[in-house]
Amino acid sequence: MKKKYITREGCLKLQQELDNLWRKERPEVTRIVTWAASLGDRSENADYQYNKRRLREIDRRVRFLRKILEEVRIVDYHPDQEGKVFFGAWVELVDDEDNILKFRIVGSEEIYGRKDYISTDSPMAHACIKKQLDDEVVLDLPSGKKNWYITNIYYSK
Repeated sequence: MKKKYITREGCLKLQQELDNLWRKERPEVTRIVTWAASLGDRSENADYQYNKRRLREIDRRVRFLRKILEEVRIVDYHPDQEGKVFFGAWVELVDDEDNILKFRIVGSEEIYGRKDYISTDSPMAHACIKKQLDDEVVLDLPSGKKNWYITNIYYSK
């Protein structure tokens, strides 16, 4: 099984989501389901049906988050990484047409909801890993090869 890596910030975000779902949202939805069930006929009770479905979604997400948080390995910044692209790095690239691309290389569970994060599994991340400032990054695209040049590398410390 492939190891799953995550930044400390990403792990804290997932833990906060789990805590919010389990301690705040789930008890509230459970209270509504109990109240709606006490009204009688559940087959035509929209409050009951919607919140029962929401409760299943919460439980599914809670199970997923607990499993992920057990499996992930937190990767922190180390001074030896300075000047090279590794996990957790912010990378700025420029292509031949002076288009600028900026992203952070993170674990696959951290990319959702962020347009400036890419997964370590992505082709761009694979092409950038272990590169240094001013190195060329070549990406094979369906339209042909694309060249990028690393203009900046930094880490959130």
